[in-house]
Amino acid sequence: MPSCPTWAALLLLASNLSAQPVIRVDVSLVHVLATARNRQGQLVGSLSKDDFEIFDNGARQEIAVFERRSEQPLSVALLVDVSGSTAKDIKYETDSAAKFLRALLHEGNPEDRVALYSFDDTVRLVEDYSHNYTLLEAQLRKMHGSAGTSLYDAIWLAATEGLEARGGRKAMVIVSDGGETTSVKNSHQALAAAQLADVVMYPVIDMPITNDAGRNIGGENALTFMAQGTGGRTFMPATAAEFDRAFEAIINDLRTSYFIGFYPHGVPLTKDRFHKLELRAKVPGLQVSARNGYYGDAIQNTGSSETRMSAEPLVKKK
Repeated sequence: MPSCPTWAALLLLASNLSAQPVIRVDVSLVHVLATARNRQGQLVGSLSKDDFEIFDNGARQEIAVFERRSEQPLSVALLVDVSGSTAKDIKYETDSAAKFLRALLHEGNPEDRVALYSFDDTVRLVEDYSHNYTLLEAQLRKMHGSAGTSLYDAIWLAATEGLEARGGRKAMVIVSDGGETTSVKNSHQALAAAQLADVVMYPVIDMPITNDAGRNIGGENALTFMAQGTGGRTFMPATAAEFDRAFEAIINDLRTSYFIGFYPHGVPLTKDRFHKLELRAKVPGLQVSARNGYYGDAIQNTGSSETRMSAEPLVKKK
């Protein structure tokens, strides 16, 4: 049995440790889908692992997984706004979306999958994750405009009941005029769901050719904020040709992305479960787009930590 001085030393050590900041080592892989652009806005797809550095709550992390032009399977949730306000443009929206699906599924990884959602005042899973372009395209052509707009509910549902459970790379493409009238969820809940599911968001906002000074732009601003927070970007086409170019740009982003992963180590915790991520390119003049955080460990009032990681095991290539 240890002597009394030994027990005293142990108690002193425990007291000192309890006074230190709580640091948690987590074995879950946190992954980030990123793109890099030069000063001219052109995608740069030739960078190496050593060209990046990543920080979790300010603590530098070691990059454990790095893939250029990743072959990780891609899951895309395509959300199409069929509310009454989009009725006049639904044909060229679905025409462009069909071209996007054809290019994505015919030229990409055979393991890539797309789920099709429609939303007005109700969110509907029209077709679950599939690689069958013919089936998805046929369902897309059946869409028509009606009723109100549950934009945030659609994002929340597609993230929590579809994308969150899927592995590999994940993206959400939202075709909408940005209107929001009937959601139960708010924009913050929608964004949190997308971040928990590790989703990169690409809003394609149907813009009126003539600017309506009385138009509600709250949904547009929220979608832009969500895209920035998840590492995606926003498109605002006003014509059929601009819709085609927007979907082509999304395809290029997804094909030129970097799949980067790290195992959190030595990360200082706060009472906020949201960890701030910063991915930087060491090469001068490059701008990196990547999600700005994930949900992980946090200090609770008891001093312990609790987690719901927005991270998952790496999907191995076959």
